[in-house]
Amino acid sequence: MQSSPSPGAVNPPPHISSAPPPAVPSPRPAALAWRAVLSRLVTVVALVLGAALLAPAPAAHAAVGLTPVGDFGANPGRLNMYVYRPASLPPAPAVVFALHGCTQNAQGYADNSGLPELADRYGFLVVFAETTTSNNLNKCFNWFQSSDNRRGQGEAASIRQMAAHTVSALGADPRRTYVTGLSAGGAMTSVMLAAYPDVFQAGAVVAGLPYGCANDVASAYSCMSPGTDLTPAQWADRVRGAHPSWSGPWPRVAVWHGDRDTTVVPRNADELRDQWTALHGLPQTPSRTSAIGPNSTRHEEYLAGNGSVAVEVNRVPGIGHGTPVDPGSGTQQCGSTGAAYFLDSICSSYWITRFFGLAESDPQPGPLPAPAGLAATGTTDTTVSLSWNPVDGATGYAVHRDGTRIATPDSASYTDTGLTPGSTHTYAVAARDADGRTGPLSATVTARTTGATATCWTATNYAHVQAGRATTSGGYTYAVGSGQNMGLYNTFVTHTLKESPAGHFTVADGSCP
Repeated sequence: MQSSPSPGAVNPPPHISSAPPPAVPSPRPAALAWRAVLSRLVTVVALVLGAALLAPAPAAHAAVGLTPVGDFGANPGRLNMYVYRPASLPPAPAVVFALHGCTQNAQGYADNSGLPELADRYGFLVVFAETTTSNNLNKCFNWFQSSDNRRGQGEAASIRQMAAHTVSALGADPRRTYVTGLSAGGAMTSVMLAAYPDVFQAGAVVAGLPYGCANDVASAYSCMSPGTDLTPAQWADRVRGAHPSWSGPWPRVAVWHGDRDTTVVPRNADELRDQWTALHGLPQTPSRTSAIGPNSTRHEEYLAGNGSVAVEVNRVPGIGHGTPVDPGSGTQQCGSTGAAYFLDSICSSYWITRFFGLAESDPQPGPLPAPAGLAATGTTDTTVSLSWNPVDGATGYAVHRDGTRIATPDSASYTDTGLTPGSTHTYAVAARDADGRTGPLSATVTARTTGATATCWTATNYAHVQAGRATTSGGYTYAVGSGQNMGLYNTFVTHTLKESPAGHFTVADGSCP
């Protein structure tokens, strides 16, 4: 094992000379000691709070139109919410939550990440969560602070409330809710996937860190560089501890990291891989590896038993700390380099959108026809079995559940596993040719798993919390699962909660049988 660099040491990037500086008068020993202490303190604060060297002023360009949302819940984390809504949206659209990095804000992340242009192309909502200097001097999400990185608390609870509001007020599909972020926002993405696996189906961590790596400033510094080495099982246990009653299914996770990142070192990509492959019960050796994008980013996929990609790791060559973008008008291009920490390389947002299953309608679909005869051939409490007629020339198929691609089987049948009892899902399939191009989708079929009837509970908010049907934050009560605000946490307010499926509660005053 290589020795770790000394605390506070930062290796100069390749384009910066490492030659010694000009000679200066030597200070006295006491002054040297004080300077060493001060230098270390400044380095720690800068790394944890995200204060990197200031970049040149960004070039001016047209700002993306965002809509602020002021009343989305109790907002215990004191965050701001902004929505990007394309002019054309399908019913019940998917939603992607985007979490900016330190020193950034929602507008800058919208202007440069490329997510809004992809939302226009593929028809989904984007919610930009934003923190401010009142939370963190450098506008970092407090991923390392226990009051903000736990389920039902602080900033994590605020983002959860945004998700509930997006469903109730904007009509988003709760089964297609995703999250991504850069640096501190990437670390906060890990927080949301761990604390709310019942809300986020998948996430993409860009230059971020594994969940549970830090709960204070000192450990955050160590996590970022040189990194924290735990076994896959230990990392997985930290995620399980974020929501002990949850036994799966676990969110799918994509990891993006520059191979020259000295702020959050690339070792963290490996630790993230270990954490989420262990949760999915997979080995840490990729099922398949390829090169993607104009710079041959190393793309590692870790496949679940049903053929779907449970975890992927993307190692971007030649870049440091930031969001990889590729400005241009091509299908796989997006983003802008008009602000700090947006690095000309590969359009990570495009590939993240594909990983979420939202970019299946590419402008140049494959030539094969849509499969016919799709049918649900059997169901259990947790599975749906499908079959369809083979397509001549197809080397495989893409199975979509509720609008998201979930698997790529080789044959004309598939069994979807890990479903919730009593849940309803809509499926479609498409044929894939030898080049991996996907043709049009088939007609849909809807199937419902067996089991799970609705149960109703009427009690005070206090009793709901004590029974585990609700949580409390900032003096208010929230239904577990739906996150609906039930009012003040006391013995005077009474609500009826409907449980369906198991562990998911919604307010059902006057409407529950």
